[in-house]
Amino acid sequence: MADEEQGAEKKKPSLVITIAIIAVLTLLAGGGGWLVGNMLAPPPAEKPAEEVAKAAGGHGGGEKAEAGEIPHISTEANGVVLLDPITSNLAYPSDNRVRLEVALMFKGAPDVALAEEIHQDIMAYMRTVSLQQVQGPRGFQYLREDLQERVDLRSEGRVTNVMFRTFVIE
Repeated sequence: MADEEQGAEKKKPSLVITIAIIAVLTLLAGGGGWLVGNMLAPPPAEKPAEEVAKAAGGHGGGEKAEAGEIPHISTEANGVVLLDPITSNLAYPSDNRVRLEVALMFKGAPDVALAEEIHQDIMAYMRTVSLQQVQGPRGFQYLREDLQERVDLRSEGRVTNVMFRTFVIE
């Protein structure tokens, strides 16, 4: 009996040491993951509130954009044409649909007929895009660049900017 009690006492310290080692290793792994994560993708720098309001609203002078305010886009003053919403299936998987609202900024007077041609071209292009091509921020950036290039070719430089108003995949 005395031997059994001594054996039990010897096992207790080894169990405590094992638990302590596991806890220390867990903390080291968590800290290492955090450190590597911050090295690979540092947190984005925050912009001052005035810059965000200016970029979002485009207000000049002494006006400040209120939170949640959507700037008014005028087709006459700015040369901006709002295209009708584009709803289309994606190429793959074909059961996914995309809804896209785009505005075009023209040099000088807007051309509604050209805007309609661009609308049809964007719709045809969206039917050739797969879900994998537009996933994530890089995919969306590539889509924006592809559409800007197509619009530049179609308009022969008369459209200066393609602005996404909404982009939804379901």
